[in-house]
Amino acid sequence: MEAVQHPHRGTRPMIAGTGTGEPDLWCTYAAVRTLAWLDRLDSVPEPEATTAYLANRRNADGGFAWSRGMPSDAWATFYCTQAMRDLGSPLADTSGLWTWLERTWSGVAFAMMPGQAPDVWATHFSTRTAVEICGRDVPDRARLLDWLRGLQTSGGGLAWTPEHAGTGAADVRACYYGIAAWRALANHQPADPPWDVEALVSWLLSQQDATGGFRFAEDTEVPCLWATYRATGALSALGRKPADSVAAFVIGLRGPTGAFVRWDGYAVEDVWASFCAAGTLTDLPGQAAEAVVTALARFACPGGGYTYREPGAAWDALTTAAAVLRGEPHAADMVRWLESCQLPNEGGVMYMPGRGAEIRCTAWALAAGAFAADPDGRALVAQWLVAMQNPDGGFGYWEGRGSDMVSTASAVAAATAVGAHLDRAGLARFLRSCRVGESYAHTPGERPTLRSTLQAHRVRHALGEPDATVVAEVLRAHHVKGGGYANEGNRMPDLLSTYEAVLAADVHGVAVDADHVGRFVARVSTVDQATWTPLAPLGDDPLARCLAALLRARFGDRLTALPAVVLS
Repeated sequence: MEAVQHPHRGTRPMIAGTGTGEPDLWCTYAAVRTLAWLDRLDSVPEPEATTAYLANRRNADGGFAWSRGMPSDAWATFYCTQAMRDLGSPLADTSGLWTWLERTWSGVAFAMMPGQAPDVWATHFSTRTAVEICGRDVPDRARLLDWLRGLQTSGGGLAWTPEHAGTGAADVRACYYGIAAWRALANHQPADPPWDVEALVSWLLSQQDATGGFRFAEDTEVPCLWATYRATGALSALGRKPADSVAAFVIGLRGPTGAFVRWDGYAVEDVWASFCAAGTLTDLPGQAAEAVVTALARFACPGGGYTYREPGAAWDALTTAAAVLRGEPHAADMVRWLESCQLPNEGGVMYMPGRGAEIRCTAWALAAGAFAADPDGRALVAQWLVAMQNPDGGFGYWEGRGSDMVSTASAVAAATAVGAHLDRAGLARFLRSCRVGESYAHTPGERPTLRSTLQAHRVRHALGEPDATVVAEVLRAHHVKGGGYANEGNRMPDLLSTYEAVLAADVHGVAVDADHVGRFVARVSTVDQATWTPLAPLGDDPLARCLAALLRARFGDRLTALPAVVLS
């Protein structure tokens, strides 16, 4: 049985979770880019199918989404367009993509989605997309360079945003993304780096420890390949090198078959560890390179794309939590697996082990019972949540990402579960920035919807400012006559909106017509299948099946209140 070593909590077995066996966008990009670096793209099993998988994430607005049906964001757009180009199928027409990028320009930098505050993740992704994919300069390079200048902290490192820089919270990932954005600008048209380069280099080098590996920041527990790749990449872009011991650190993280693991004591060879190893050592030793190519072949999914490890064992936190909440067998083992997704350096739960911790996944894991009997685990989650709150008072999906209502509502639910004390004034400030009349948008400046409005009202309820009257009015406005609730207007109901409606009603003590909801649930689900809207065919999507099962239990008197889990 595989095991994971946590620095303060000992070795814990990796109990089986569950997953979909389907490809993941991050994994697909990482696998393709790694093979491109190794000059082994000929080993992609189904290049046409993988290209189609990426292309199918494109939305009508010109951007790309993490999965079909989700809104476009800079993260998904960068990964899709870069991997398609690596596979020899670049976008033939980038005009729509450029139009979407312009919508994410804040005036000084790029946001992950239109309306969000800019951050260095999104600015890196979109600056490179503009230059490398669209062949265009950013809307205002002088203002962007000034924004990048504002990322430097007093200690010399770079932070996620200028607002984060004021707290002194630098991170090697933020350094890499800021430097890579500058380098893309300079490649398009010469520009000097906008920082005190010597101070920046000094801070980066100070994150390399005696093992030769790098940490994310001073307060990080364990050096890992992700931090090492980003730090060495940042230094290289500035014409500097880490200590020579970095090569030994990387080679020392070869796993059982010769591919790579993220850090010492973690037994799972995965796609991002090999991606980081190949990115750090641009000339991997031949034996290691062949082991990586062989491992990536094992991680390929039938029909195109890749997941993070062998598809049959590529479990994820959302699917596993959904199975527990749905009442599947072996729930206790699956809860233990969810707890094993709390890995070193971040106290939250990761979507897939070895990747960064995410707010929604943490909320789902807690709702499924993770850490219920583990006060140390809950304490780590609480500490992580407090540190994750952005300067604007809201929360993003992961560390450094701009705030949105889904993540903020998920953070509040998770904080309630573990007793974390968030900045209440900051939460209220973020809500005000998203308010449109009596409704709320997902991000400032966007159109309000039912789900974002109800998520905001649940946050207000947690802040001691409930408004059941307004919630009842909002529910009436989105009530669909034939059953269910619609996210916009009152014509097309969907499962996510109906779940949110019942969840908010329960929280605020608003009565809901059980027959009205029951008719909708019967249209979109059976005991074994479910779909998101009445227009889509029934399928086996685990998250849709979970929400439908919870609604059935809620109105079948088997559940007194719905768990506070959200997706979008």
